[in-house]
Amino acid sequence: MIWAILIFLGIPLWFCAIGILMLYRNNSSLRKRPGNVPVRVKPPGKTRWIPGHAVWVHDVLAFRASPAAWKELLVWVTGAVARETTTEEAKKLHRLGDDKVVAVLSSAGMGTIEIAARAEHRDALLGPYADTETRRAEQMRGATSLPTPAAGSRARPD
Repeated sequence: MIWAILIFLGIPLWFCAIGILMLYRNNSSLRKRPGNVPVRVKPPGKTRWIPGHAVWVHDVLAFRASPAAWKELLVWVTGAVARETTTEEAKKLHRLGDDKVVAVLSSAGMGTIEIAARAEHRDALLGPYADTETRRAEQMRGATSLPTPAAGSRARPD
């Protein structure tokens, strides 16, 4: 039906084909960027996950939605924490595989934003905050283990 309307309006079909080809090439070039991560983003106050691709530029996450790239999002991130997905989230996150991870990003002006990706992209998902997340996990493991006294030493009350 849409094709008939376009022909009626005098728009040649080859012009439409060129537009579709340009859109396809644009999205293809997005997937080949260095540091690109295929993600799903849930903006604050929304319930729906938006598919797209993200890349980190210093402490700014740049996101472009797929397939038409009409939605773009730049987030100045001040902190990031990764967690496993809940069963409810796992139902809504399609085409990410079985192992998924969600990163909660603290933003300077927008509150928190959740982004999800495959577990293999965990470090790329956290970007510059991957090292702090690793240190935090090590500290948590160290905090749960109790220090053991040296062998043969006793604590004497004074």
